[in-house]
Amino acid sequence: MDRTRFFVRVAAVYALIGAFMGSHMAGGGGLELSAIHAHILVVGWLSMFAFAVYYKLFNIPKNSKLSVIHVWSSFIGVFGLTVGMWLYYTRPIEGMQTFNTIFFIVGGTILLIAFVVFAIMAFVHGKFISEE
Repeated sequence: MDRTRFFVRVAAVYALIGAFMGSHMAGGGGLELSAIHAHILVVGWLSMFAFAVYYKLFNIPKNSKLSVIHVWSSFIGVFGLTVGMWLYYTRPIEGMQTFNTIFFIVGGTILLIAFVVFAIMAFVHGKFISEE
């Protein structure tokens, strides 16, 4: 898998969703979704794009197990956090509050794991992170 291409494409999708949400909120005058909009742009667009740049700039081994865990936990975590946040705050289906809360918490936890793995990779694969 080309990690850079994957992260750039995912980032592009989140950028479109975030921009659309911002446009919709500006046009409608309501800011009820501003926290969700901000998280989609920060963890969905900016973090995913930053990860793409990381994999492009530094020669992190493609067979790294940490890298595989990082890619998939980032993808699943961002989706889980943002969708879970949307479910939690908008409550589109009545009677699902417990599910919505768990979805939100699990998504956020998986994303936290992704960032922990990223921090570990910065040290484990530190020899590949250089200005040379």
